[in-house]
Amino acid sequence: MSALADRIRAVLAIDPAAPAVEFSGRWYTWGDLATAVDAVEQSLARVGGGPGSSVGLLLTNRPTALGLLLGVLCADACAVTLNPHLGAERVRGDLESLDLAFLAGDVTDFEHVGGALANQAALALADLGAPSEFVVPAGMTAAAPLDGVAVRMLTSGTTGPPKRVDLGYTMLERVMVGAKHYEANARDDVTLRSGVVIVNAPLVHVSGVFRVVQAVLDGRRICLLPRFTVAGWADAVRRHHPKTVSLVPTAMRMVLESEVEDTLLDGVKSVISGTAPLDPVVAEAFTARFGVPVLTSYGATEFGGGVAGWNLKDHERYRAEKYGSVGRVHPGCELRVVDEETLAPLSAGSIGLLEVKAAQLAEQGWIRTTDLAKVDDDGFLWILGRADQTILRGGFKVQPETIRSALEAHDAVRGASVFGIDDERLGQVPVAMVELREPGALTADDLRAHLEPRLARYELPVEIVIVDTLPRTLSGKVDLAAARVQFDTTAAEG
Repeated sequence: MSALADRIRAVLAIDPAAPAVEFSGRWYTWGDLATAVDAVEQSLARVGGGPGSSVGLLLTNRPTALGLLLGVLCADACAVTLNPHLGAERVRGDLESLDLAFLAGDVTDFEHVGGALANQAALALADLGAPSEFVVPAGMTAAAPLDGVAVRMLTSGTTGPPKRVDLGYTMLERVMVGAKHYEANARDDVTLRSGVVIVNAPLVHVSGVFRVVQAVLDGRRICLLPRFTVAGWADAVRRHHPKTVSLVPTAMRMVLESEVEDTLLDGVKSVISGTAPLDPVVAEAFTARFGVPVLTSYGATEFGGGVAGWNLKDHERYRAEKYGSVGRVHPGCELRVVDEETLAPLSAGSIGLLEVKAAQLAEQGWIRTTDLAKVDDDGFLWILGRADQTILRGGFKVQPETIRSALEAHDAVRGASVFGIDDERLGQVPVAMVELREPGALTADDLRAHLEPRLARYELPVEIVIVDTLPRTLSGKVDLAAARVQFDTTAAEG
C-alpha cells in the first residue's frame, strides 16, 4: 500500500462519526467517506482488479465523487478522470480509447451521460454513505494495470485539444510536501483539525483533486461547492471562517466587482490564486479592498502541480520589490530560462523559454514549457506570455497577454481574449474579443482609444469584437480554441 493510501485510511479511521464534508447544508462523516472507499475496493475485487487498475471516475462536485476518488487512491489504483458535462457523445469517445477496470460515479452523472456506459462495468452511488450498486456485464475482463499512476488527468485544453497526463503516487506525495511552502506553521501529525477547506474548484480539474487530497491528508473538513458563485462562496466564508481561501483569477475578479461586504475576509490570512495568469493590478486592488494578501502560484498538470509561488513570509518582505512575479521557486524545484532558438541556458533576469525541474518529477530532469519567462537571482519567477501564442506582426513580436492586460485595465471590461489571425502582408495581426461588465457600456472605438496610450502601435488589435460572454472552461480560464471559433462567427455576423 502506498504512503498516500496509508495516510488517507489513518485519517478516515480517527473518528468515523465526526463531520467531514458539507454539501448544500448537509454534513457527511468520515465514516461515510470510508463506506465509498470500501465500495471501490470490493468492486475492484469483483472484476479481478488490484493495484494499478484503471477506474474511470465521472467527476462532478458532489460528495460521492470525493468518496470514490479516495477509494481509488486507497486501493493504489488509477483514477481516470471523466467529465460528464462534456455530454454522452464525448464521454463515449473517451471510453473507446481507454482500457478501464470499471466506471464509477454519482447516479445523477450516469443518467446525464445516458447510454454511453452500456458496455461498461459500473459502480453507481446515490449518496455518500449509502449502499452502492455495481453491475458487471457478461464477459468483463480485468484491464491492464497502470502501476504507480494515481490519476490519469485530462488537461483543460485551453490552448488546444485536451490530453491526458499521468500523475504518479510518488509525485502526489511530493506535491503534498511541497504545498507546505504556503503554510506558516506546517504540521504533519495524523489528527482531525478544526479548520474547514472551501473547495470551489471543479474536481475534474487538477486544482480540485489536489485541494481535496491535501485537505484529507491534513484531516481538515471540506465545504464542497457544486460550482463557484459569489453568493455561494461568500456564504461559505461567513459560516466557516477559513484561514486561507483559493480563487482562480476569474473568480477573484467576480468577488472584487461584487457587492459583498469589505469585511468578508477579515479572518482570512491569505488568498491563493493559480491555474491562470493573474493581473497584478487585480491582486493589488483585491488586497486594498479586503485587506488580505493575494499569494499567486505557478504550476501545470504536466509537471504535477506547483513549482513556484508566494508565501506570507516572502509577501511581507518582497511584495513591492518583486511586483508582478508569480512567486519564488519551491524548495527542491529548479527553474531556468533558455534561448528560444538555440535552447542555451540564459543568465538570471534574461527572457526566454522556461524550463522546470520539478521536485515531484525529479527523475524526468528538465521539462521545457512554452511559457516565456524570467527568473531573478533570488529565485522569483515572472511569466511574460506564451511562445506558442506569440504573434509575429511584420517582424515585431506581440504578446497577447500584454494586450489582454491593457484591455482588462479598463473598469468597464470584465474579461478579454487576444490571439493572432493570418494576414497576407504582415504574416499575423492581433485581434481581441471583449466581455463587458454592462452590455453597451463601451464601443470598439472606445476600447481602441483606451489602448492607444498604453501599447505600441504594432501591438494595437486590428479588430475588437465585443461579445456577451467569453467561452470559459470549468476552471474559469478562457477557452482559446472556442474563443477563436466564436470570434470568426461574431466577426462574420458583424
